[in-house]
Amino acid sequence: MSEKAIVRVRDVMKTKFDMVDGVATVEDALQQMAHVETKSLIVNKRHDHDEYGMVMISDIARQVLARDRPPSRVNIYEIMSKPVITVDPEMDIRYCARLFTRFELSRAPVLEHGRVVGIVSLTDMVLKGLCKKRP
Repeated sequence: MSEKAIVRVRDVMKTKFDMVDGVATVEDALQQMAHVETKSLIVNKRHDHDEYGMVMISDIARQVLARDRPPSRVNIYEIMSKPVITVDPEMDIRYCARLFTRFELSRAPVLEHGRVVGIVSLTDMVLKGLCKKRP
């Protein structure tokens, strides 16, 4: 019986992501975005004992655009999710997919030694993980 190779979160995560401050306005955060393909912004900790937050483009669409709120007057902290569920880069993507399914997540920050090192999504796991050549 052959053993399947384990595909880890580290193998499929995106390492380019945008971090913003919670007090930044939505307008400022969108102007600072360099990696639009991630479809989310990581909200930085205010201090060492704080937690990371996350704002999805869909949050901005629902809570700012659809409600006709001016992005220059809405702060990130008003629409972010915090704390967020994070995953370890060494986690098997099968377990990560189960976690995402159980909590109805589409993406999550990847934390290593208490710092964000990437973002992983269901799309990344399926397209990069399942399509990867396995021995």
